[in-house]
Amino acid sequence: MSIAFVFPGQGAQTIGMGKALAEAYPAARAVFDEVDEALGERLSALIWEGEIETLTLTQNAQPALMATSMAAMRALEAEGITIDKAEFVAGHSLGEYSALAAAGALSLADTARLLRTRGQAMQSAVPVGVGAMAALLGLDFETVKAVAAEAAAEGEVVQAANDNDPTQVVVSGHKAAVERAAAIAKERGAKRAVMLPVSAPFHCALMQPAADVMAEALAAVEIKTPAVPLIANVRAEPVTDPDLIRALLVEQVTGSVRWRESVQAMAALGVTEFWEIGAGKALSGMIRKIDRSLAARQLGTDADVKAALEA
Repeated sequence: MSIAFVFPGQGAQTIGMGKALAEAYPAARAVFDEVDEALGERLSALIWEGEIETLTLTQNAQPALMATSMAAMRALEAEGITIDKAEFVAGHSLGEYSALAAAGALSLADTARLLRTRGQAMQSAVPVGVGAMAALLGLDFETVKAVAAEAAAEGEVVQAANDNDPTQVVVSGHKAAVERAAAIAKERGAKRAVMLPVSAPFHCALMQPAADVMAEALAAVEIKTPAVPLIANVRAEPVTDPDLIRALLVEQVTGSVRWRESVQAMAALGVTEFWEIGAGKALSGMIRKIDRSLAARQLGTDADVKAALEA
């Protein structure tokens, strides 16, 4: 059995996530304390007792989801399951930062601050209401790229942003162009086109101002060689060089999240089981749609950790 540790992205957040881990494992509690200190506020109070609308704000959701993933990672480590149990790490969008923190490439405090900056920069890159994202269900990535090219008008952007699985590709860009893409997709045989409840158009060219901010922020932090290779979102292949990782994290802000290809790449390299470390089970669902032969396990609570130990 060959395992990859994978880390969820935005959308997995829930009030109360990670609390059971923090109560069961002092090392998990310490993660939330360190993130609170790094940000200069009690993000943990928002995560466990706040309003979901506030937690869902991009600048809060990104460090909060990372903290929950790292709390689960520390709980696993407390039980003797360390990062070298994994052949690879990977994460969906912001989850790539969680993966790098888990693999020791980024410090926890730096990761929290980077994700706060990333969330703020992505939110402010495009005025609210100007951009949009839509999930196109039932079309493959190449078809959606062609749909996006057809839907783009002069002065308007729409791109294939997330290649999640064989049944779901997300487009991102100017709202009118995204709506045109959704209509064209239906004409091309899409089963559904669902506008997503997001506050900004992530992973498209409109995020260039945020990419510029992240280039400056990432230049100021130390990135070490990860303990296990990272399967990078924008390349869908293993990387370990710190300078390349830094460059790819900048590219990721405007580039497509190649999740389907990333999972296929890990499977081709021998991975048979994926552990989704943190909140939710969205990645596990995608993985099963990508390849039914692959096993997936969620690790977001103390009970999940105990079940993994027993297995």
